[in-house]
Amino acid sequence: MKLASYIAGGKPAFGVVVDDGVVTLNGRLKSGAATLREALAAGALDEIRDAVKSAKPDRKLSDIRFLPVIPDPQKILCAGINYRSHAAEVGRELPKQPSMFIRFTDTLAGHDGEMFRPRRSENFDFEGEFTVVIGKGGRDIPEARALDHVAGYTCFVDGSVRDYQKFSVTSGKNFPGTGPLGPWLVTTDEIPDPTRLTLTTRLNGQQVQHSGTDQMIYSVPQIIAFCSQFTPLHPGDIIATGTPEGVGHGRKPPLWMKPGDVLEVEISKIGTLRTRIADET
Repeated sequence: MKLASYIAGGKPAFGVVVDDGVVTLNGRLKSGAATLREALAAGALDEIRDAVKSAKPDRKLSDIRFLPVIPDPQKILCAGINYRSHAAEVGRELPKQPSMFIRFTDTLAGHDGEMFRPRRSENFDFEGEFTVVIGKGGRDIPEARALDHVAGYTCFVDGSVRDYQKFSVTSGKNFPGTGPLGPWLVTTDEIPDPTRLTLTTRLNGQQVQHSGTDQMIYSVPQIIAFCSQFTPLHPGDIIATGTPEGVGHGRKPPLWMKPGDVLEVEISKIGTLRTRIADET
């Protein structure tokens, strides 16, 4: 099942993607959920499956404007240096535990929208990432049960402003509109094993990253368990799992994104997240 957040008829909505359309769920659930995050918090996935069994799409995908899958997560947690190949290309030691940093909500952007290159820097880099959406909250979650807390998976671009990141990871990762998230969430029943996926990033149609998710240093359960040690996780929280080799600043000469570029992150069994690069106004 594919779940999306979007603007339809000028109003924010969420629903299930069916073929080339969506079945909007606002006002159709017993919980009264107005957002996908609220539906996850209400434990409404089974109710959603029942609601769409006989429903027909009420909008075409071409008639909606995608929002970030979860437009308003309470937390966005991101793993840095979580592929051996990426650690090697940037000359970093392997982390002794998941190396996490935090993004702000206003950094998120939707599928088929714009990703903004900051006014203050041209060193704007891409990082395609496989990303977890939490479905059931918890604290000190055991690694063996961590996948039980996952609602599904999606694609993410960890847009990085490298000259700022040199002296502050927080600043380099938190310029507004630098983190596209989507196009939709694919529920765990369709992806029972998150290690058996392939991630590909393309810049203007040219492949720049390609890796299996089995190449991560720390697995999805390990990352979830670690994060839940230092902070309670909540439904709708986003956990990005790191990027493989091929990033722009690891190349000679560096490959920076510029206005007019088109970036795509494709993950098998999920789909393709597409964004256009524009200058921040």
